[in-house]
Amino acid sequence: MRPDILNPLFAEVEVLKGVGPAVAKPLKRLGLERVVDVLFHLPTGWVERKRVEILDMADAGRVVTVDVTPVDYRQGGGRGPFRVYATDRAGNYLTLTYFNNPGWAKKQLPIGEPKTVSGRMEMYGQELQMVHPDYVLPPAEAVSLPEREAVYPLSEGITSRRLGEFAAQALARVPDLKEWVEPSVMERRRWPSWSEALTLAHRGQGAGEARERLAYDEVFANQLALTLVRASSRKRRGTPLRGDGRLRDALKLPYAPTGAQARAIREIDGDLQQEMPMLRLLQGDVGSGKTLVALMAMLATVEAGAQAAMLAPTEILARQHFDTLSRQLAGLPVTVAILTGREKGRARESTLMGLADGSIDILVGTHAIFQQSVSYRRLGLAVVDEQHRFGVAQRLMLASKAERPPHLLVMTATPIPRTLTLTHYGEMDVSRLDEMPPGRQPIETRVLSLERVAEVVDALARHMSNGGQAYWVCPLVEESEDSDQAAAEERARLLQLRFGERVGLVHGRMKGPEKDAVMAAFQRGEIAVLVATTVIEVGVDVPNATLMIVEGADRFGLAQLHQLRGRVGRGEGRSVCLLLRGERLSETGRARLALMRETNDGFRIAEEDLRLRGAGEILGTKQSGEAQFRLASPEQISGLAQLAMDDARLLVDRDGGLEGERGQAARVLLYLMERDAAVGLLRGG
Repeated sequence: MRPDILNPLFAEVEVLKGVGPAVAKPLKRLGLERVVDVLFHLPTGWVERKRVEILDMADAGRVVTVDVTPVDYRQGGGRGPFRVYATDRAGNYLTLTYFNNPGWAKKQLPIGEPKTVSGRMEMYGQELQMVHPDYVLPPAEAVSLPEREAVYPLSEGITSRRLGEFAAQALARVPDLKEWVEPSVMERRRWPSWSEALTLAHRGQGAGEARERLAYDEVFANQLALTLVRASSRKRRGTPLRGDGRLRDALKLPYAPTGAQARAIREIDGDLQQEMPMLRLLQGDVGSGKTLVALMAMLATVEAGAQAAMLAPTEILARQHFDTLSRQLAGLPVTVAILTGREKGRARESTLMGLADGSIDILVGTHAIFQQSVSYRRLGLAVVDEQHRFGVAQRLMLASKAERPPHLLVMTATPIPRTLTLTHYGEMDVSRLDEMPPGRQPIETRVLSLERVAEVVDALARHMSNGGQAYWVCPLVEESEDSDQAAAEERARLLQLRFGERVGLVHGRMKGPEKDAVMAAFQRGEIAVLVATTVIEVGVDVPNATLMIVEGADRFGLAQLHQLRGRVGRGEGRSVCLLLRGERLSETGRARLALMRETNDGFRIAEEDLRLRGAGEILGTKQSGEAQFRLASPEQISGLAQLAMDDARLLVDRDGGLEGERGQAARVLLYLMERDAAVGLLRGG
């Protein structure tokens, strides 16, 4: 239960003065629903306001504060701008320009009444101009004007000034918390206390050390949560699982496992045979054969008389895994079932009974497989696919489904820089698939301007006439749930005008059966072009689809582009990925697309992604999962992760875990940073 001392920070944002229903809307679009969200919404820059007595053309381009007296009004023709002509005390002119509501401008700036104005001053022809001043105040009130003002990430309907006011109120609610950072680290880094760091970060004084301190707190909370999971796992005893090989030997594989797959299988077998439950990450590039390794682990589990469960993040991926496993295990005495939110009535009841009585050996599904109504006779192994979409809390819920903690194998096809692996998976042993199975063809990648889309459609027509299939992925155009759906629907409509019913559409808001029908038609070859949102980013396997077109590729992160490209190149034919870019390309965007053209190596792409992107979620953009970190940038994560890991281990091994004095403070931190799923894992937690 969250400590009472944090309650003022976890109150709804409406408790702040000035936040009513109208203001709450733009705040919530920014994800600011509670006071703590406002507190952690840090400035991205600062406005320096220069106080001047006399106007000077040398200050053009700067934000200035100056006393002026309005002397004349002038309205432009038609809907032209409204201008207020004003003079400083030396008689120099400044034009104050407004593009709407002249009545409001006149009310703010009456003729002959001295005012203090502040805003960006520019040259307009040979005149000095200020468009929509930030502040217009009586000179007596101008002493309250800040010389330095924070610039916050904004949403329509909210200004940096208002956010600064709300941040000040949030800071006033910050409680006095005991220190959780190891004293020698605090001294060496010269960090302020947590509350001081927040104040400095919002006000820009000594912000470098303050921001680093806050980033460290978040990384440390994450590492401590992972360390507690690991320590708890080592204290608890699971069930050793030793397979006899009968099911594996009966499995007919089209090719021998690669050296990397064989090595990973040996490592997993060694873990399964221990009493200490396995916690292992299987990390491999797109197409490196992770599913085969997971299958071998599940077969060893079944051979040992236990059940295995495979958790996928989307229904499409769950059904893909179910179909693949059913096909591979045909003829073997292994019962495979599926459970998603769509299974209802008798089919669902039958599956639940089969799990409870042990007649189902392997269950594949979405988060539905660890709901309260689901119980297993003897769950021995849980496999989690696309791990970055599941947090520690979900892993613990799945683990709670067995009397003794099951072995846990998590897989990710999103290559992660080595410097970040321990941040996201610090409690796990790691197996890495760094070889590709035979027959996987390198994918030729080209970058084209969106202006050449007509040529791309002609090339698509030639591809289809030769019996080929293709994906056409549409981007998230705006920050709204429906925009990628709308973009995909419009692209599908345009392509259907030319290719008719051979064009299919799939997006995340379609109902399950409708999605399945389109996907099945694409897999059978009845549909030649699948227009989609990033719902096909993982789990779609159609070997005959050898052309991937990504529209607005500059809007995607590197990791996501690499995932999308991995949907092709799955058969023996030559595969091509066309990345269609917009005209206004940033240097980072240009470098990102150049790297995609240059290499198919996902691990190299991940390292470059860290270097190029700076702040943001390294495992994907907004389109592919929620960010885990709000205060720490990837550079800070990689720079602080080892220090935080060492500090977390020190807390657990030397300082008594959550029982000691520092541990009690760290417990509060876990709740503050919402890593509290780990609280209670150690004795006294």
